[in-house]
Amino acid sequence: VVEISVSTRPDCVSAEYLDIMRDIRAMTGIQMNVELGLQTANYHTLQMIDRGHGLAEFIDAVLRIKRYTGISICTHVILNLPGDTAADEEMYRKIMDNHEIDPEEAKETARILTALGVDIVKLHSLYIARNTRLCDWYENGKITVCSKEEYFERVITFLEQIPETVAVERMFSRIPEKDAVFCNWGCSWWRLRDELLQKMEEEGRYQGRCCDYLNGAALCLLKSE
Repeated sequence: VVEISVSTRPDCVSAEYLDIMRDIRAMTGIQMNVELGLQTANYHTLQMIDRGHGLAEFIDAVLRIKRYTGISICTHVILNLPGDTAADEEMYRKIMDNHEIDPEEAKETARILTALGVDIVKLHSLYIARNTRLCDWYENGKITVCSKEEYFERVITFLEQIPETVAVERMFSRIPEKDAVFCNWGCSWWRLRDELLQKMEEEGRYQGRCCDYLNGAALCLLKSE
């Protein structure tokens, strides 16, 4: 055993549990990792999809974990949640009618994770599982899923905003075909990955390319003038 990875919710992280992880690491030397599901930094969307927590709980969890040596943090993010600017269901449906997908949401989520010092990210393409509220919305035409090309743009925008030191463990989701009504535009995840990486190479875009917004970035602009 080289690592113990605990996957949990941001609102289930407490000093009591972190002390236990610290003690296990002290006794065994095993690396500890906590995986947190954030999905998006937009608290309106978190409320819409019934996450049961907001952005504050995630920030609190990360700051608490950061007080412990030897515990890394992985964050799960869904980059193409539809209507990622809605505050209520009526507004959500209006946004869906216009099929709006805003890359700025992906950018801001990446910047928050970078500022908090997250070590690892797992990016997920939105899939729609059977027998869920999202499935009902999708089948009734209340929401749509963005195109593959739009998702690629969100992923690349996200990657450009995070440092090269952040490990990216995943860029697409997977779900058994029998359980899904939509997943990855009918393509295999590895074909999508190869296509995405080829697009980044052709356009000269790479992880960390735009990671220049911390440490008093406005002062750098003043100095350049």
